[in-house]
Amino acid sequence: MSYIYVVIQVLFIILIGATGPIIPNNIAILTGIAIGVFTMFWALWTMRLSNLNMMPDLKHKSVLVTSGPYRVIRHPMYASVLLVTLMLVANHLTLLRTGFWLVLLIDLYFKFSYEEKLLLKKHPGYIDYKKKTKRLIPFIY
Repeated sequence: MSYIYVVIQVLFIILIGATGPIIPNNIAILTGIAIGVFTMFWALWTMRLSNLNMMPDLKHKSVLVTSGPYRVIRHPMYASVLLVTLMLVANHLTLLRTGFWLVLLIDLYFKFSYEEKLLLKKHPGYIDYKKKTKRLIPFIY
């Protein structure tokens, strides 16, 4: 199942990028993209490459990361992907691109839900961490 989530994710990111401009001319959209990219790099820095995995499956020696952006939301990488692609869609809004983004959103929802089940099994501290943080949007969801 993990491969299916990743294939759908990559495919729909490519479709969003291929059906409209990549460089926005609107400062608000550019700001949203910058926030998403910054959060992505912050999460990568915090997580370290040894813990990085595009698949939702956990690495054998994975550790539970709760610092950096992970203090506020459990899935900053997914949040970053969704924010950047949403800004790209908003920059050149069409029904087709909106549909692509919604498929990406649904796919990532299932992907991080699956990942959370694995985290609960492997890391006992995930239960408490889950109570203290939101999934994607700070203080909201």
